[in-house]
Amino acid sequence: MNDFLYCLNTSTIRPVPLVEKIRIASTLGYQAIEPWHVEIDAFLESGTLVELRQRLDDAGLQVVSTIALQGWIQSEGSEYQAACAECLRRMEHAVALGSPSIVASPPRDRADLARAKARFAELVELGKTVGVTPSMEFLGFSASVFTLEQALSIASINGPDQVQVVADVFHLIRGGGSVDDLLTLKGSQLSCFHINDVPSTPDPRTQTDADRVMLGEGMADLPRVIANLRTIEYRGPISLELFNESLWRQDPEVVARTGLERMKRLVETG
Repeated sequence: MNDFLYCLNTSTIRPVPLVEKIRIASTLGYQAIEPWHVEIDAFLESGTLVELRQRLDDAGLQVVSTIALQGWIQSEGSEYQAACAECLRRMEHAVALGSPSIVASPPRDRADLARAKARFAELVELGKTVGVTPSMEFLGFSASVFTLEQALSIASINGPDQVQVVADVFHLIRGGGSVDDLLTLKGSQLSCFHINDVPSTPDPRTQTDADRVMLGEGMADLPRVIANLRTIEYRGPISLELFNESLWRQDPEVVARTGLERMKRLVETG
């Protein structure tokens, strides 16, 4: 049974240009893609958003989310105005590519959660002006927003019916929680789910993004992840997101194929 959308987060095969990632995802049978704005900007050095959207449409790929909005919590004064301007620019790019959502990332160092709530509300209003919804992310290694509960608290500032968060196997475990934290969500509150695996060593509470491993090669209970997503009636994208340098040195098509095959095995035999 397949009740999710198979998505490739472009960080998984990072050294490859965005155009090639689109080709690979389409060729292998992914249904969606989740690009980073640094890659979009690299494409725009010699192309246009219209051309990029056409490539995506020709490839039959949905853009489910783009990554990411940054610098919006801690900055002040002119720096905050510049951060908002950059957030708006990225939002406009997301809309041009047909993305309904854009990831809002917290800083890695300490931040005031009350300010984060107020600033997130401002991001949501900014998104409404162009037609895209910010989705609050938590980072397991952030000093302030490292749990799903904290991300939910920030995203709830506009009311429980408007909550949008993005969750991740690695960050759930890295932040001291478990994959069962997903059961605190309604499926409608989860805009995108990042799937990966977590090695048993080093201590998961000390790991970095680069420690993530391919599905089935770590200690995360991935069948339970899928079961929990179904329990909360989530029916959105599951996006393969890895930052493993050993995988970046391999054939990107082989890496992406392996990830898709293992996602399908988890989803369609569960």
